[in-house]
Amino acid sequence: MRRSLLTLPARPRLKWVFLVVWLLIAFAIGAGNLPAKFDDAQDNESSSFLPGDAESTKALAASEEIQGDELLPLVIVYKRADGKLSDADLQRIETDREALNSDLPPRTSRYGEPTPSPDGSAALLQAQIRANGQSETITEPVDRARDQLEKTEQPGVETAVTGGAGFSADAITVFESINGTLLIATASIVFILLLIVYRSPIFWFFPLFAVGMAELAARGVGFGLTEIGVTVNGQSAGILPVLVFGAGTDYALLLVARYREELRVHEDKHEAMAQALRRAGPAILASGLTVIAALLCLTLAEVQGTAGLGPIGATGIAVAMISMLTLLPASLVIAGRWSFWPFIPHVGDHKADETHGAWRRIGENIARGPRRIWVGTVAILLIMTVGWLNLDTGLTQTSSFRDDVESVRGQQLLSESFPAGASAPAYAIVPDPARAPAVAAALAKQDAVEDVRMDGTGPPGQELQVILADDPYATSTYDQIPELRRVAKEAGGEDVLLGGPSAIERDLRVAAARDSKLIPPIALAVVLLILIVLLRALVAPLILIGTVILSFLAALGVGYFFFDVVFGFPGSDPSLPL
Repeated sequence: MRRSLLTLPARPRLKWVFLVVWLLIAFAIGAGNLPAKFDDAQDNESSSFLPGDAESTKALAASEEIQGDELLPLVIVYKRADGKLSDADLQRIETDREALNSDLPPRTSRYGEPTPSPDGSAALLQAQIRANGQSETITEPVDRARDQLEKTEQPGVETAVTGGAGFSADAITVFESINGTLLIATASIVFILLLIVYRSPIFWFFPLFAVGMAELAARGVGFGLTEIGVTVNGQSAGILPVLVFGAGTDYALLLVARYREELRVHEDKHEAMAQALRRAGPAILASGLTVIAALLCLTLAEVQGTAGLGPIGATGIAVAMISMLTLLPASLVIAGRWSFWPFIPHVGDHKADETHGAWRRIGENIARGPRRIWVGTVAILLIMTVGWLNLDTGLTQTSSFRDDVESVRGQQLLSESFPAGASAPAYAIVPDPARAPAVAAALAKQDAVEDVRMDGTGPPGQELQVILADDPYATSTYDQIPELRRVAKEAGGEDVLLGGPSAIERDLRVAAARDSKLIPPIALAVVLLILIVLLRALVAPLILIGTVILSFLAALGVGYFFFDVVFGFPGSDPSLPL
């Protein structure tokens, strides 16, 4: 029954039905502007990435209630390298402040009086952005500030826009370009691969057409997921096309290889495709369902950004699988044998069937000496895993950009004349306002803290702004958060919350480490159960799982080699193993 259903797209009349249905789906998605709505529905607020029950998440929610929104500091740094800022420099700063305050974007506060450095060589202009998850809310005021600095540029004075808003704006710009670059790069690699494999100037169109339709449909379904409460952020949305193109092409190659073989046996192209679907379809279904099950295990992650990737990734795989089992076979049958031109397969042509060709010879060599082959392969893979032991997953925000970006440069300028933490203060929420002075005094005594200020009150309690002494985006600062939390709770009670950029990053790392230990075993167990059911065996699934684990560790090891030795990257994201 299942195999007969798989062959429906190969039937003479139904092939047109499948093609028309997919075209109608594409038309409906385009007419509804669902891809654009999918982009707009992405939740890129900090809470969409944070662990749901982490202290920094609770502190952020309390701060938003007190302040009205999540506040991102926009910090403009002015720095004269050869001495104190001159009167002309100070006048320029005032001119910039007046110009920016005269045309403020929505949700941006007025710029306050400039803050001079103790040595007089630098000054800060600061505003607050009320973030709402929309990229333009952050990028517009940052771009305006940078444009204004260009207009009033003076020799000898370095300027930069930094702070939480500056870093977020630069990250948004990078991710926007990355998504397009990844899509183009993925499609180009698939195009080149198809040209090399099939040596046809025509054939590449059919798999790419089916994958492209799948990617469009996945974005439409992705918008539907956001409507029912699934959190999708820029990270998961950026991975979606890579998953669809990668999996879709893989499934296409499996099906087309069988189809081309059957065209050498069957004169009727419909019968050839039906037989190909009977042979390759179950393998594609098993592969797709296994990947979907593994991706859905990500929903168990504490990091919400990782948990949100599960449903959106599973959707992409499911749509790609359906497209390769319906649209691709229907399109190929409609096109006929000429789609493989100039190497058109004909009946009786057995140049590369099951009894001929390079893969047959490789299989025979393995069969003659299986022990030698598997021992050698395992040895090579074990050597490749060595790099995994040195993999650095401590990438920080300031080191996460490959090119020189203004926010990082601004943080460096600020650190030369001000407490480094002034660009991204931490904050403490004290539920009992009467205890706030004691908490402030206790925190102010810590070497890691430069200053503590009262910063608003509301139903959650009194908020304290905590200026850290060191770079808020440095690993050493992240490591100081547990001690600061202990001190704050001792002074104000166990319900005191400490949050802010450094605390958020600390909690993300802890949760990512937990997820990396918990989720892979669960995913492997789920995949193992699926393999046992499909293969109706125990030993073979265990061997397959063993090869997966070894290959995974080898990939991490090789990844370390390229990250560290070849490209010289400072590290990788804490969630990379997942």
